[in-house]
Amino acid sequence: MASAKRHCTGLRAEKCRHYKSKNGYNSKGRTPDSLLDISAKVVASHIPFQQVEERSSRIPEPVQTRIVFWSFPRNEKDICMYSSLHHSVVSESEFQKLPFQRGVKLLENNCVENVLQVGFHLSGTVTESGPNLYGEEPQSHHVSISFDRCKITSVKCSCGNRDIFWCQHVVALSLYRIRRAKDVQLRLPISETLLQMDRQQLQKFAQYLISAHHTSVLPTAQKLADEILKSKSKINQVAGAPDPTAGASIGEENCWHLDEEQVMEQVKVYLQQGSYYDSGKQLNSLFAKVREMLQVRDSNGARMLTLITEQFMADPRLQLWRQQGTPMADKHRQLWDQLGLLWMVVVMNPGYSQTEKELWKVHLNQWSCNDLCPLEDADARNSLNQGPGAIQTGSDRQRTIFNRAVEACTLEWIDPHLQAILNNDYYCNHESSERLGKFNTEGYPLWNEHFPTACARVDALRSHGYTNEALRLAVAIIRHLRKVQKDYLKQLKQAGSRKSKHRKSVQQHQSTSSALNELSNGLFGPTSSTSTQGDGPEAWVGHPLNPIGCLIHTLLEASTVPEEDPKPQSSKGSSKTSSSSASHHTSSSHHHHHHHHQQNSSSSSSSSSNSSSNSAPLSSPPRYRHVPVRGHRDSGDSYLMLAYEAVLIGLGQQRNMPVGFYAQDKACRAEEELIKKHRDIPLDERLVVVLQKQVKTLMEGGPLSGLGLSIPPESVPLHTFGRYLFQALLPHNEAMAYEVGLRALRLPILEDSPSSSGPDSSALTGSVNAVLMGRYPHWFVIGHIESQQCQLASCMMSAAKDNMKRLRSVLEAAQRHIHSASQLFKLAQEAYKVATPVDGVTHYTLLKATFELGLHIMGMTHVKLTWGRSDMVRWMVQCATEIGVSALITIMQSWYTLFSPTEATSVVASTVMAPSTAVRLNLNYRQQEELSRCARSVALQCAAKDPPACALSALTLCEKDPVAFKAAYQIVVDASAGAMNSQQLFTVARYMEHRGYPSHAYDLAVLAMRNLSLGYNQDAHPAINDVFWACALSHSLGKAQLSNMIPLVVKSVKCASVLADVLHRCTLTAPGIGCQPDVKLRCLKLLPYDKDPMRQLLDAAIGAYVNTAHSRLTHISPRHYGDFIEFLGKARETFLLAPDGHLRFAKLTDDLKIMYRGKKKLMHLVRERFG
Repeated sequence: MASAKRHCTGLRAEKCRHYKSKNGYNSKGRTPDSLLDISAKVVASHIPFQQVEERSSRIPEPVQTRIVFWSFPRNEKDICMYSSLHHSVVSESEFQKLPFQRGVKLLENNCVENVLQVGFHLSGTVTESGPNLYGEEPQSHHVSISFDRCKITSVKCSCGNRDIFWCQHVVALSLYRIRRAKDVQLRLPISETLLQMDRQQLQKFAQYLISAHHTSVLPTAQKLADEILKSKSKINQVAGAPDPTAGASIGEENCWHLDEEQVMEQVKVYLQQGSYYDSGKQLNSLFAKVREMLQVRDSNGARMLTLITEQFMADPRLQLWRQQGTPMADKHRQLWDQLGLLWMVVVMNPGYSQTEKELWKVHLNQWSCNDLCPLEDADARNSLNQGPGAIQTGSDRQRTIFNRAVEACTLEWIDPHLQAILNNDYYCNHESSERLGKFNTEGYPLWNEHFPTACARVDALRSHGYTNEALRLAVAIIRHLRKVQKDYLKQLKQAGSRKSKHRKSVQQHQSTSSALNELSNGLFGPTSSTSTQGDGPEAWVGHPLNPIGCLIHTLLEASTVPEEDPKPQSSKGSSKTSSSSASHHTSSSHHHHHHHHQQNSSSSSSSSSNSSSNSAPLSSPPRYRHVPVRGHRDSGDSYLMLAYEAVLIGLGQQRNMPVGFYAQDKACRAEEELIKKHRDIPLDERLVVVLQKQVKTLMEGGPLSGLGLSIPPESVPLHTFGRYLFQALLPHNEAMAYEVGLRALRLPILEDSPSSSGPDSSALTGSVNAVLMGRYPHWFVIGHIESQQCQLASCMMSAAKDNMKRLRSVLEAAQRHIHSASQLFKLAQEAYKVATPVDGVTHYTLLKATFELGLHIMGMTHVKLTWGRSDMVRWMVQCATEIGVSALITIMQSWYTLFSPTEATSVVASTVMAPSTAVRLNLNYRQQEELSRCARSVALQCAAKDPPACALSALTLCEKDPVAFKAAYQIVVDASAGAMNSQQLFTVARYMEHRGYPSHAYDLAVLAMRNLSLGYNQDAHPAINDVFWACALSHSLGKAQLSNMIPLVVKSVKCASVLADVLHRCTLTAPGIGCQPDVKLRCLKLLPYDKDPMRQLLDAAIGAYVNTAHSRLTHISPRHYGDFIEFLGKARETFLLAPDGHLRFAKLTDDLKIMYRGKKKLMHLVRERFG
């Protein structure tokens, strides 16, 4: 790069040459650094070497040497930053594969050699052994590094590896220079050496250099020689000559080496891979790397983010999504959200000057004006509610993902009160309490600003390394939240006490909200409980700026327990100095503090474990401790308590359901992430006090609180948060735990009636109708919300399993607020499992409550089709069986309100009368009879109500009771007139025969045959087997029964083949052979064809064949001629059974020949076959 080839003149020719180069090294653990080294460190970190040269014409060589020596980076963390992914996205298995870790191993295995530092250029050879599996030879890689002011500005390695991060060979050489600096041969810049040579030496030097590399440098050497010999050549018009080892020029930018081409290429590849897990993970790692750079105030952070943004804007899928009108994939949209948030952090850097902000604003506006730029609202609706005090643009154009960052460019840090908060731990005002709302009653400072914007300031301070300032501002913001809560509750109670006895509750609510809106203006947003989505308070959970997350991350970092053997870390600069940077807003101050950071970095003796511990993945969650708030000794607050309270306030905020699927899903995920972070904080006595106090405040919080007595119907339910509060409070305050759990169980958007009897409850009336009419947005996540509601209710029921009073209140609340039958059933199943442990004692209190809940579910799903209804019915019977006889009798006596007739007979009554039930309940004879009598009664009632579905089950259940069986049979007979079809009657008739009631079966078969109708062409009808069975049954009973059945068959069946089969079957054996005594078998004879009932059946069969023949010939095709001839063959067999059958068949064929003489080919086949 240009900085590595600064032009060096001969101005140093008269410098003292008698000093010998001395590569001194003072071990930090032995003797303190000399004044020369201390000065050289400061100069090497902040001042370009060219400026040092120009300031003095006589610089002793040892001074130059020490400056050059200390110009190389001294902190291994900086090397790790540019050679490793961020530790938050690296697993244990991937950690050892990082270039930094591989470089450490190369160094520890003594693979680095031939290390030489010439001025500001370091070179060396790294030998890497290949895999032993293939016996590959070790490979040597030549590495060269250029550096300036403690930053590596250029790297090159012969391995050819192209990646965003430096290869392991560069890492190994860099660490060698840091850890073994005294072993490195150090030389001044090559121009200094050349100055010490005379003409003969210079000529020899040039010739030897050309000779050593003649194949590569000879053409270049000849070209340079020609240019130098020309007096007016361009090269002779420039003073001095470039020196790649002399460091950068004064005006050149001093920054770490970042391969911009590789950054763009890698991002492009990741985006092309779509929604694959690995690509999203890699892009997240780049975002984390940007934050890591910003944390140490490295200018490459914003530079890398710019490159990433340009590739995001060039993503071809943006055009595709727009053309197709399809929404962006969720994972991709999450990456865009992170991108927009990162730009907010970048432009809110307190160290930026107004000029720098304007430059960033130009870039952001260019991206924002692009038609393909994603909108701020992921659901393509400009419905984001910002709330009072938010930064406004005044533009009618839809807001893009960069609009917030553009607006943030106008934010200032010059407010005196803000500066006092940032710069002083002991900034208080005890003279005038609450002066201008800037201090609380204790005199501690408050910061009142649009809440997400104020939290964005905290995030910006923390992200840019101003940790102390971020902590102070976070504390001031949370103290302001406390004050707003306190003042709001005070005025709420005063308004309630002034309420007139005859004033309506809605009017009181409206007047209270009007008075309190002014109090919370700029922080909570509008608070009207009857407002629509657009007028509701701005939600903090799921907000693009993640305000609650910014606060707790800052406070928890200050509360994290350090490791047992903490490693020294580089300083971020003093609090006073960084505060000065935050207040002056100049570019020079920003760079000054970055240099100050480098100055205080650890020296070359830093151990590898320093950086390794920084980049190692977190194997266990952090441990927290109480750290008192600095400067607030009398308050008793700790950063951990404030973090805990901030999450409670944020999660307890009343917020309306956002519009669109992505926004709703994001809000749910954000809530769960905050609760997960909250769970990582172990509760102790101090936090329990905070928890109880804040829960009490939320319960009394009115419309501003999601746990208030009355909330708008469109409010986001707090089921997940309520379950966490219930579990956290239960060991410490049981009454409060159940109170908050029952309050959180509400789902106002689905409730027709008020959830409570409070004065504001009328606002909830008709909310379901409002949803149906489209007044409120569609709730895409209603399934997830109902699932969380079920989990809350299940948690409470399980905890109250031995307390009847608590259990009753939970059960009533669940029945009132849970509107999903499937979720109620899930709740009942989970409660049943708790009540009936496999290896434990049954909890009958909980079991009875579960049974009652089951009755409620059966009633809900009785009249409408519900998925999984059959499972619900089986579970209901199982639960009743577990309780005992009384529960079984209860569900049978009330079956008409709980079950359909089919369910009552096939599941309920059948299970009750099953032998396994009696064994399971250990019933005596009297109890068995009682249950059986009740089950038979249910079966008869169901059969009377729905004979087709229940008659057969009723007959089965009543079989052992003659009276009941007769009643069930009579129900079937009565239903044959219309309710039951022939197929159902045949089924029951077959059952009766199978159970040994042939006479009853015959009577039902007769009734079924009367309802049957078979056409001439229905030779594959399923009822044909029933006809055969009915005739066989009649034949077996005797001639009289068969004589009664045959006329019915003739009347109902018109299919010739069926009639012929019946005729054949009835003449194989004598009728009545199946039921007559043996002595009468000799008297039985086969039925003749010329007498009734066979003659009647034969005539019907012949007539059916004649009609069928004419019908088939009406629309016959030549390919069916063969089938028709076969049909006539079978018909002739039946005709010949009659005495005059041959004449009748001949008449049929003659008629066919005359009537269908046009079908010559067919008639030819008829003559050929039948004459």
